Amino acid sequence: MFDAGWLNIGSLILGLAAWITPIVSLLRNKQQTNNKLVTFSIISFSACSIAICLQIFYNLHLVRIEDWAALMDTIGAVAFVSTVLVIVTILLNVFTLIFYRDKTAL
Repeated sequence: MFDAGWLNIGSLILGLAAWITPIVSLLRNKQQTNNKLVTFSIISFSACSIAICLQIFYNLHLVRIEDWAALMDTIGAVAFVSTVLVIVTILLNVFTLIFYRDKTAL
């Protein structure tokens, strides 16, 4: 049907994109418009959300194939890493918005 390993790879890539996007926004021209800031934030939060969804789909795959041992071994790490992903994504985006607060009119 499909190789479920791609769900983990996709999740990792999208998680990195969720962090890289606000960093790129910070390193870009300081004369960014509101539209660019909003666009970068939407891309970042979307990548974060999709990364977590891919992990949920991977867990669903483990349930469907009844690989309970793998599910029990990985669910704690998945929960922790998902929490870190969300917190860091929020912090990076908030920091970006604070950094540009005085430079643009939000």
